[in-house]
Amino acid sequence: MNKLATTFTGLQFENPFILASAPPTESKRKILKAFEAGWGGIVTKTIGLHPVENVAGPKTIYQRTSETKPYVSRLKRTDTVSHSSWNWELISDQPLDLWLPDLEEIKTTYPDRMVIASIMAGADSDKEMDNWSKLAIACVNVGCDAIELNMSCPHMDRKDMGANIANDEDIIRSVLKAVTSAVSVPIWVKLTPATSSLVDAARVAYESGASSISLCNTFPSLPLMDPETMKFEVEVDGLVTSGGLGGLAILHQALQRVSDISKAFPDKAISGIGGIRGFREAFNFIIHGAGNLQVCTAAMQEKGSGGVGIKLIQELKHDLNDYLERKEYSSIDEIRGIARQRVVEHSQVRRKSDAYNGGYVIAS
Repeated sequence: MNKLATTFTGLQFENPFILASAPPTESKRKILKAFEAGWGGIVTKTIGLHPVENVAGPKTIYQRTSETKPYVSRLKRTDTVSHSSWNWELISDQPLDLWLPDLEEIKTTYPDRMVIASIMAGADSDKEMDNWSKLAIACVNVGCDAIELNMSCPHMDRKDMGANIANDEDIIRSVLKAVTSAVSVPIWVKLTPATSSLVDAARVAYESGASSISLCNTFPSLPLMDPETMKFEVEVDGLVTSGGLGGLAILHQALQRVSDISKAFPDKAISGIGGIRGFREAFNFIIHGAGNLQVCTAAMQEKGSGGVGIKLIQELKHDLNDYLERKEYSSIDEIRGIARQRVVEHSQVRRKSDAYNGGYVIAS
């Protein structure tokens, strides 16, 4: 019996670990290599119809820290461990007409693996809404099993794309209407975590036909400046703009967002993302409600893997299977969401004194 097999949004995954939409899934070569290594699925790097050109400099950096020198820096010092990744990379610069034959070949080569196409269009016109439909139809027609709508990229150069539109409930409804009316595969919606109205946005997405919410994309952030050189650790002509922070540094924040959505919608599907480097991080996403696990930074950082986490996926599968065997669980469904009822309002946690009145001042 394959204890790692999962059914998520009606799709059969041989294991719950998939590569997130990012550089590890930017090409046919990498995706085929990932499937050969054992990943249960992939979400393509986001595909669009508009021209894309990245900044004239490094697109991603990795930040480290150490016990002896605990400051965070991209500098490769001795005895350092991974802290985070930071990127200001845009969506795929490979056009749709090149993606389509690649996707068809990938799915034909690995028919038992799940291929989810991440797509993005604008939101400022009927034409852009048609573009969402066109992208979805084209990807499904070549065999993609699901669609993930990118409403979360924290640094798109257009104001009608990515995280710039993720708080607009009318746009969420319109995009989902355009896509769900065009294709019948599961639709995942990747929302930005950088909002106080995340639960409301998720509610609108679910009500509008989303099969799952994907959380969390990278958090809006800035790279650090070196105090000696007075330069940012990544910049172009001395300038920088908001980028996305990922990796271990966002783990706890990502878990909070997943927990918030899971508590509000306990019967809905969530794909968990943010800081997964091994079994323990994956376990925590599962117990907070995630039924599917997306990985990016740890796969990119693995040396000698071509950025697709060849050793990582073997470790993830082995460690999760070992845990399920030892605890005599038949699948992750038996532990999914078990922490949900133990996450409560602050006022519900027992105090040192029964006389505590909840922080209110009693008038004399």
